[in-house]
Amino acid sequence: MPSPLYEATLAQYEQVLGEDHPHTLTSRSNLANAYYTAGDLGRAIPLLDATHAQHEQVLGEDHPDSLRSRSNLASAYCTAGDLERAIPLLEATLARRRQVLGDDHPDTMISRNNLAYAYEMRAGPRRRPRKQPGQPQAPRNGP
Repeated sequence: MPSPLYEATLAQYEQVLGEDHPHTLTSRSNLANAYYTAGDLGRAIPLLDATHAQHEQVLGEDHPDSLRSRSNLASAYCTAGDLERAIPLLEATLARRRQVLGDDHPDTMISRNNLAYAYEMRAGPRRRPRKQPGQPQAPRNGP
């Protein structure tokens, strides 16, 4: 369970700075990500969804925080097994990051990797060759 300090901090930001202030949005994202990390997707996903909508409304869809919030929402959907919602968000995030940040930016590469992982999940389990000694493991990045 996330620390109660996340909720207290968010409440204070909302009271002092208002619902749509960028610091409030960051605090709300932190709480949502704490729920996600704790495995509480029932609380994380609605909060990530609302926060993503607010980021885009306040900061615009190309702002790095908006792109990050879309990526976090997509990752939560992916973790929940809701690939029908995750994949379009991942595709959109990759497209925007490529356009805004460029193909070689680390965030763009993370988006590409996350989308590849979602495509792999959608394809379902398959037989993989046994790992040979010295062969690297496939990389996996977080949200």
